[in-house]
Amino acid sequence: MATVRLDFLITKIVSILENEAWLIGGAYDELDELKRELKSMRSFLEDADNKGALTEGERAWIDDVRDMCYPVEDILEEFMYRTNRPQILSSRFAKFLHLSVHAPKNLWLRHQLAIGLQRINKKIKSIPERRQRYAIEATSPQEAQKLIQGHGESLVFAKDNHLVGIQDDKRLLTEWLTDGELRLSVISVVGMGGSGKSTLVANVYNNLIVKCFDCHAWITVSKTDAIEDICRRILKEFYCLEREKVSADIGSMGIKDLLARLMDYLRHKRYAVVFDDVWTSNILHALYGLLPDEGLGSRVILTTRNEQIASSSFGVKTSVLHVKPLKLRDAWNLFCKKAFFSYPNVSCPKELQNVALALVEKCGGLPLAILSLGGLMSSKTLKSEWENCYSSLNLELSNNPDLEKVKSVLFLSFNDLSYQLKRCFLYCCIFPEDYQIRRKRLIRLWIAEGFVEQVRGKTPELLAEDYLMELIHRSMLQVVMRNTSGRAKVCKMHDLMRELALSASEKENFCVVYDGQQASEEINGARRLSIQTSGIDLKSFKGLSGLRSFFVFCTSMNSPSSIPRFLSRFKLLRVLDLEDVAVGKLPHAVVELFNLRYLNLRGTQIKKLPKSIARLENLLTLDIRDSEVSTLPAGIMRLQKLRHLIMYRYNPFSIGDEFCYIYGTKAPSDVSMLKKLQVLACVEAEPNLIKHLRNMTQLTRIGITKVRKEYEKELCKSIQSMDLLRYMFLMVSDDEEYLGTDALSSAPPCLKKLILVGKLMKVPSWFDSLQGLTTLVLHWSRLSEDLVPCLQELANLGRLTLTNAYMGKQLCFSTGFNKLKRLALRKLPQLSEIIIKEGVMPSLQQLYLGNCIQLKVLPDGIEYLSNLEELDLERVSTFLVASVRVNRPRVGHIPEINHYYESSSGLSYESLSHL
Repeated sequence: MATVRLDFLITKIVSILENEAWLIGGAYDELDELKRELKSMRSFLEDADNKGALTEGERAWIDDVRDMCYPVEDILEEFMYRTNRPQILSSRFAKFLHLSVHAPKNLWLRHQLAIGLQRINKKIKSIPERRQRYAIEATSPQEAQKLIQGHGESLVFAKDNHLVGIQDDKRLLTEWLTDGELRLSVISVVGMGGSGKSTLVANVYNNLIVKCFDCHAWITVSKTDAIEDICRRILKEFYCLEREKVSADIGSMGIKDLLARLMDYLRHKRYAVVFDDVWTSNILHALYGLLPDEGLGSRVILTTRNEQIASSSFGVKTSVLHVKPLKLRDAWNLFCKKAFFSYPNVSCPKELQNVALALVEKCGGLPLAILSLGGLMSSKTLKSEWENCYSSLNLELSNNPDLEKVKSVLFLSFNDLSYQLKRCFLYCCIFPEDYQIRRKRLIRLWIAEGFVEQVRGKTPELLAEDYLMELIHRSMLQVVMRNTSGRAKVCKMHDLMRELALSASEKENFCVVYDGQQASEEINGARRLSIQTSGIDLKSFKGLSGLRSFFVFCTSMNSPSSIPRFLSRFKLLRVLDLEDVAVGKLPHAVVELFNLRYLNLRGTQIKKLPKSIARLENLLTLDIRDSEVSTLPAGIMRLQKLRHLIMYRYNPFSIGDEFCYIYGTKAPSDVSMLKKLQVLACVEAEPNLIKHLRNMTQLTRIGITKVRKEYEKELCKSIQSMDLLRYMFLMVSDDEEYLGTDALSSAPPCLKKLILVGKLMKVPSWFDSLQGLTTLVLHWSRLSEDLVPCLQELANLGRLTLTNAYMGKQLCFSTGFNKLKRLALRKLPQLSEIIIKEGVMPSLQQLYLGNCIQLKVLPDGIEYLSNLEELDLERVSTFLVASVRVNRPRVGHIPEINHYYESSSGLSYESLSHL
């Protein structure tokens, strides 16, 4: 594990020496010898990593080499920066000529470079024989034959059939919640990390609390949360639950006003609040004293690892539930579900039973450890591989009852990862505790950092997604949300996994997370820095000359104005992520960051990008979504390496069914010269841009707004050339404009998601070619013809949204839609009847009916939708609501029925699930 960062560093230096040796110039023999020495080092590191535990001498050697390599990396990149900075040079000869002309200026840099290279060479050559220097007795484990692995599931979000051993605890917890006690009471669920506390509470929360309480909230508590932060999150949870707009002043309220608002909101309500993963009782003591007790049977539930917190009285009735380790039988069943999911009857092969049972016993009954080890072993088929894993488990796994048990298993899972996956896993600890990480964001960051290797025939994005899925399969990351095609959309790190990654990162100087708990001098030498507290003075940070990545996750920094001066110190920064930070202007220092690969300004208050942004010639990702930038500067085409350009803005005043719910960004027509661009979303249409879009054949995602009918021919010709396109968004200029796409003979072959905004003359003839489509959104199409016959032929459709898309009175779903999981019908003004034949939509889980004012009865056939989990009714007629109340047998199988309606106080909510 200690060799991960150093291996990556050596690989990077070797790459620079190989690719830029002509630029460095000088002693080619010495450079060649240095490359060979570094490659030998890398072989040593691989052997050491396979060996596992290192001797103190080996650790000291690794630390010494790392200390030598960091300055070499800095000098090489500084040299590259200085020699390339003055202008973008188009050819190798031009660069050579430029270097020759400016040779006197580069003499000092060459001298520094030579000193650094000589220093590391001298260190290496101090041991006479290369083979003796790097030889190490190690047995490399055999490469396991890969099995088809199932998707890793988050413990908190696991389905009932994935849970074992919690029946008795679930029954007791349910009794305490429904015991008829009218006073406010607190239920504490206590157990060691990874014991399944959150899983147990989440299961009861989803299956009972959301149905039996007037309002409810789930709050995950971090160690550094302040009381005002928790109050804000509780209020936001309640507002979102009732589809109310969050008051803008909540963010600026003091604690007194927040508590007053919270007490007022909860007055006369039976509420349930879950505080998950509580580390200190100070904040909760204050909150419990202020949460109103209206004598309605409200409940507060907390999960904690601390027995003292669980036993605190808080001045109200308390109950404590101790979550104990799983019994061996339950632990075995859980392990088999994970490790042998692809075997007949999910059972362990006879030849593996003894060693498998021994591994389960070593997990100590902790579900997290069992799932993690099961995910690891699911890829191993040979008995020898199982025995090797068993013999390498630390003895503390059996003897030590605290967190070290789980850590031992998690370290084993970590050590079984490839070098690429180790780096990617460690990188996830940059995000705050319990942070929900978007798949696309993580993938783009990995690419920018250089973690994704080059494989012929596969884009870095696809390979990075493979990395992500491998981590999920091994339960190293948890899936929070999936899209309609089953791909992970949002993931997170379990807190124990994050603790593992933080521990490893600190030892390797891989990254530093600053949350205000440590002194600023403790971050000296950081290569990656993640700021996660508002109380920070960036000027106090010293010794960061080697900083390569900078993240800010605190949206309310005390002094965001200090960021520009801070950034001016780091010319070689590769990643700058300021998402949702209150920055109003792009610091000028950013355009000097020659090495910058990733720039995230999403959700900031920046209104304009400077023309000089064209200097960032190495930029791969530019994300300005939901910022205030409405126009891209001229010269954006100079960013020839750009792969992802994300720049759309949602209308903050839209509730979803208005025509204009999203805005594009104006861009110069020569943006089409960015031939490596994969994501262009969303750009405003103009004639020259539309004409030259056909050059962008690498696009996988495109969004275009303000499309006009006269663009149809050129637009369709361009789309026809985009064979890699997976996502397409097209929007006309106003609600009376027709969206012309008839010139398109067939859809791009890889298209998965299609959103069309604007009037359609008819259902496009090319819809029959959308056989791979998983998501279709038709917005304001206002079709007069019945579109269902065309849509029912789309075999893979998982999500369908029709917003003001059909002007007819009846929708009849008579066949097909076998994979449809989500159906939303919004603002269909004439719709008065929905017919669903038996056997249609067998997989439907969510049905949304909104603003369909003529619909007065339930869909005919709703009783056939046996897998329907949620029925949402918003701004519908009172007759339709009455139909739900009257026809209980037809909807009795639906667990959740929600009604959202207009009232004097805005959008209100009532549950129709239990009447």
